Amino acid sequence: MATQLGFFTLFVLAPALNLLRFDLTDTQLWFLGQRWSLGIDALTNGQISATDAALQLVWRAFVPGLLVVTVFLGVAYRYGRLYCGWLCPHFSMVEMLNKLLHRACGKLSIWDKSPTPRPGATPHAGWWPLFALSCALMGFIWAITLLTYLLPPAVIWGGLTEGTLTPNQTRFLLIASTVFTLEFAFARHLFCRFGCAVGLFQSLAWMANPKGMVVAFTRERARECKTCDTPRGSACDNACPMRLNPRNIKRMMFSCVQCGQCLTACDATQQAQQRTPTLEWQVGVEALRETLRQRQREQKERH
Repeated sequence: MATQLGFFTLFVLAPALNLLRFDLTDTQLWFLGQRWSLGIDALTNGQISATDAALQLVWRAFVPGLLVVTVFLGVAYRYGRLYCGWLCPHFSMVEMLNKLLHRACGKLSIWDKSPTPRPGATPHAGWWPLFALSCALMGFIWAITLLTYLLPPAVIWGGLTEGTLTPNQTRFLLIASTVFTLEFAFARHLFCRFGCAVGLFQSLAWMANPKGMVVAFTRERARECKTCDTPRGSACDNACPMRLNPRNIKRMMFSCVQCGQCLTACDATQQAQQRTPTLEWQVGVEALRETLRQRQREQKERH
């Protein structure tokens, strides 16, 4: 939670600190407090040749971009959607809003058919206003943060406090705030599963690696799950913020974000009954063996 909160704070403050933003007003990229020039202005002013401008474009745009994408997908190839589960500012909002909604109605999503029981949590309608207010507040924060990535933060925040925003800026904030609010209220985890391109490409890289880190389930002890977290049901299923079934095969865990909440829940409930957990992380050769075992069981079930 601390890493998510820290990264969310960085996400909000990065434009104001010029750590990362693209200023549409000056057509200028800012990175780590410095102007990141691609040499286009120098070429326009006749200060460098076309060849030098092309080389700068390659070294300052394509090479860094390729390096970032390679490292990012390389981590995803071995460990899955690690960024989503541990850093993503959107997913941190998903978890927070899930908890508030659960306090209001006992569900982690309004689309769940039945409540998700959790120990020590009794739904109360008094939490609904706080849930709605949180969705609206987070929607507004996301909208204005996105705008500061594209326009000077001092102009946007100054215009907001002084009431001097332009009609286009006001229109953008109203529309974006509404869209984000509705997304947080009705489709937050659905967006993570089906609408996020960053998450999708991480999942594709992870699925391409049979040795990638997986949540392995000791199926020989599946009977123990019947008494897990009695009488509420399987603790791992209730713990997953993405509404997945962690004991399922890898192919059915395409949008797993490797947050580890299912393993924590399994460990807690199994230890309470003096048993070892039936879920564990596996990576490398062990993960490959787990994947092969899953395929063999799937083939047997078909026949």
